[in-house]
Amino acid sequence: MTSTKDVAAMPAGTTPPASPRVPTLRTRRRKGFGDAVLPYLLLLPGVVAIGALLIWPTLQLVLISFRKLDLRELVTGQLVWVGFDNYTEVLGDSEFWQITVRTLVFMGLVVAATLLAGLGIALLMKQLHPIVRVMLQVTLVVAWATPAVATTTIFQWIFDQQYGILNKTLDLLGFEGFIGHSWFGNGASTLTVIGLLITWQAVPFVAFSLYAGLIGVPNEQYEAAGIDGAGPFQTFRAVSWPAIQPVLTIVTFLSVIWDFRVFTQVWAVRQGGPDGESTTLPVYMYLKGIAGSHFGSAGAIAMIMLLVLVVLLARYIQLLLRSKEVDLK
Repeated sequence: MTSTKDVAAMPAGTTPPASPRVPTLRTRRRKGFGDAVLPYLLLLPGVVAIGALLIWPTLQLVLISFRKLDLRELVTGQLVWVGFDNYTEVLGDSEFWQITVRTLVFMGLVVAATLLAGLGIALLMKQLHPIVRVMLQVTLVVAWATPAVATTTIFQWIFDQQYGILNKTLDLLGFEGFIGHSWFGNGASTLTVIGLLITWQAVPFVAFSLYAGLIGVPNEQYEAAGIDGAGPFQTFRAVSWPAIQPVLTIVTFLSVIWDFRVFTQVWAVRQGGPDGESTTLPVYMYLKGIAGSHFGSAGAIAMIMLLVLVVLLARYIQLLLRSKEVDLK
């Protein structure tokens, strides 16, 4: 504010500066309310989209899992509530537990193979000549971008019993007994082929993610480790591992989620055969729901799978928060 003494000291004919306007309490309240509401207004479209695409279908799935919804009820529109009968039926089925164990073992082996192969390729890209590295990266992108059905068709041709190139190649290399060998004769062999297929498609994402973590490490740290006399393994453990560990945690849980609910490759190869020996939980849910028209039971299986993924996600968040606490210390 301009005082009376300052006005008197001004030259004649000079207009005194206007006093700054002091914001009133109402103005401050209005501005504060707008600032508080604006972030929520900006988040509102995303929340509506998530609710429409995720929350509402999940709620419908929960309701279906508590209903008897066979083909008759679906056609007539009858609303028959059965409570936890669908869950009791599913959990009391020995086939469900056998398929669950098979799915978990299959998921664990595929995730481990994907991470090891992706880590090896990421470390290899770090050491390759730029031209060779670009060629390898282009190959990885092509492998990752190929549609799952097309890739499955290629793998079926490679492992075909009569015309597969793998059997002919093994025979040319001197391995006897592979002409006419069926790689899809039992569940373990079929799941091995499917696991190789899924790993082949998943490795590029893991390799690029880990490579991004590796190139973020300054070269000075590797030079310092070499000066200290550290070997390759010691350098990896002291320099590379702390840089890629957060990324490795993320891709591990993403791989677990993707491989736990994989359906396309398993169904396209042998539809869960032979004799259901390669059936996993997503295929079992499909056979119960779409093929068997028992949508209530399929909804219960889907909810059990969702609960397993929620437990895994909670574990991931726990590890993430623990790593943040370590970084803060």
